[in-house]
Amino acid sequence: MTTKTLIIAEAGVNHNGSLARAKEMIDVASEAGADFVKFQTFKAERLVTKNARKADYQIQGTDDSESQYEMLKALELDYDDHVALIDYCAQRSVEFLSTGFDQESVSMLYRLGQRIFKIPSGEITNLPFLKHVGELKEKVILSTGMSCMEEVRAALDILTRSGTLLENITVLHCTSEYPTRPEDVNLQALNTLRDSLGIPVGYSDHTQGIEISIAAVAVGATIIEKHFTLDRSLPGPDHSSSLEPDELKAMIAAVRIIEAARGNGRKLPTNKELENRLVIRKSIVAADPIKKGEAFTESNLTIKRPGTGISPMSWDKVIGKLATRDFDIDEPIEI
Repeated sequence: MTTKTLIIAEAGVNHNGSLARAKEMIDVASEAGADFVKFQTFKAERLVTKNARKADYQIQGTDDSESQYEMLKALELDYDDHVALIDYCAQRSVEFLSTGFDQESVSMLYRLGQRIFKIPSGEITNLPFLKHVGELKEKVILSTGMSCMEEVRAALDILTRSGTLLENITVLHCTSEYPTRPEDVNLQALNTLRDSLGIPVGYSDHTQGIEISIAAVAVGATIIEKHFTLDRSLPGPDHSSSLEPDELKAMIAAVRIIEAARGNGRKLPTNKELENRLVIRKSIVAADPIKKGEAFTESNLTIKRPGTGISPMSWDKVIGKLATRDFDIDEPIEI
């Protein structure tokens, strides 16, 4: 049975603080076929100091004169916004999800009914935060950008010691560059995480385009998280490295094809192949007329399609046997 890849369409803060735009993004995610549309829940004063500088990628799409605090303050969603978005997701048949960036935000999301908690890459070394999420004993998606295996294991240890079952955790491989260059993706890390940790893995994609997400599904990602926007030219920290609506739709369609093609890993012929091999494989047939009692030889036998007779793998067993009846040219041999 093919395992469905969960698609998280990451709206993030690409709503630019507008509830109306956030609802438009829910429309886009729903129409594209995403399983979840994900936002970000935070209060700027709990997330960043007043004098913290912006990352380079944040500077490129925003006002140089504003601080990271000021930028984030304008991107907050309040409690009523969350209620409205949860309700609208239900109307549009797509699951609401949001990443809480502090304990209070996580608690608010829990009170609102969220039962899957995404831990962003920046919080993987935040022990109190990890402990708080772990104590909820719900499903967890752990993003691992900027991390080494020791840090991933340490975070998992905190989560599980706090009460979350290991089997309820999915680890996302991620490269925290915006955008991520293909040579920095390291998709083989998906195999390392899965084989080393023994739990499902996914991929949080910050590359431009849709190719890497599709490739990650082929490698075995069970979750794909990808930023999208209504318009890549909009001002804001994440728009430039996000997919536009048509691209999101194309990515999800391609993922569904690849997940179907991924299969179960067992090397067996399909039902259609079983039919086709009767036509495409070959049998041992008479190369010349053969009389009853005549010995089968390499000169009076040959191998031709179809594969409905004796397999050529039995060639050595057939040679030297005596014909039990007359055979015409091209007639399949019987012994």
